[in-house]
Amino acid sequence: MIPQETKELPTIYVSGKPLSLRGRTFIGIVESDRMMGTVTVSWDRRMYVKKYERYERRRSTVAAHNPKEISARAGDKVMIMETRPISKTKHFVVVKILERDVARIEAQELTKKAEQKKATEKKQKAEPKKAKPKAVEQEE
Repeated sequence: MIPQETKELPTIYVSGKPLSLRGRTFIGIVESDRMMGTVTVSWDRRMYVKKYERYERRRSTVAAHNPKEISARAGDKVMIMETRPISKTKHFVVVKILERDVARIEAQELTKKAEQKKATEKKQKAEPKKAKPKAVEQEE
């Protein structure tokens, strides 16, 4: 069953063909975006261990297609849905970015500000200093 919110999603194309979304839906964090057109998404789940009568935390990881119009980056919280096999390992597609990685964005902004500051300091050092006019002594 497709959740209500996914019915409003735009059509996603792979190799010029529309991709039919079906089956399971997961929400996870993008661990890696270093592959071209692919992201690695992982999420935690709890599993009951009967012997110890406790729950343990397990992590699931899948490769998902990352469409150009979505462009999820590492650290983003995304919704993925099952689809037809796109490749040997890809059976999911990123359909929506729920939350951008705020820490990464802030770090990029800080880096950009630092680079701008360095550039202005370099400019100031490169400019020849103008000779200050000496005070003309008045003869009385």
